[in-house]
Amino acid sequence: MGKEYVCTVCGYVHKGELPDGFICPVCGAGKDAFKEIVKDSSAVKPDKPSVNLADSELSAMEMSIICSNLARGCEKQYLFDEKNKFEELADFFRNSAVNNKVSHNIRDLSALLNKDLDEYYPYANSIADANGDRGAKRSLVWSEKVTRMLQSLLIRYEKEGDKMLENTGVFICSVCGFIYVGNEAPELCPVCKVPSWKFEKVQGRM
Repeated sequence: MGKEYVCTVCGYVHKGELPDGFICPVCGAGKDAFKEIVKDSSAVKPDKPSVNLADSELSAMEMSIICSNLARGCEKQYLFDEKNKFEELADFFRNSAVNNKVSHNIRDLSALLNKDLDEYYPYANSIADANGDRGAKRSLVWSEKVTRMLQSLLIRYEKEGDKMLENTGVFICSVCGFIYVGNEAPELCPVCKVPSWKFEKVQGRM
């Protein structure tokens, strides 16, 4: 029986070897986002990630993203006053970030994503499992898939450069943050399953 590989972003299963330049037909993730399906694997409890408190302070842009996500959460719970206040905070931090930009190269960003995927997500999932927290598990599943997609896009961009974004669009799911590169947004988000009209087209380059 031949090998099978599963896309860690959307769950698509590919039978047979993955050729160079392979792109997931469902979510657009690259070959690096696929893992071989292994029938017998023993679960190992992950260690608690080490945190350098000197580097733990959130940037203005990170605060903006957190407030934006909180605003969306409030909207889903029909807490519109709280939603508006979080949006105001998100705008405030976003404007502050414009005047205090931090330059990151592709490898720096990839290293940060790898740390999340290798340390933080496994540990957070183990804690959610231990406490039977289904809400946290769902949030972590969505977040991890989006992180893996970002990692895949960074790897592609490092190889292809601006050519990757020529004559195509960049779409972001307004619910879970999934990023899709293509001519049109997917009919359904591969991560949270919302319809295409929930995607926002990003103008200009990434």
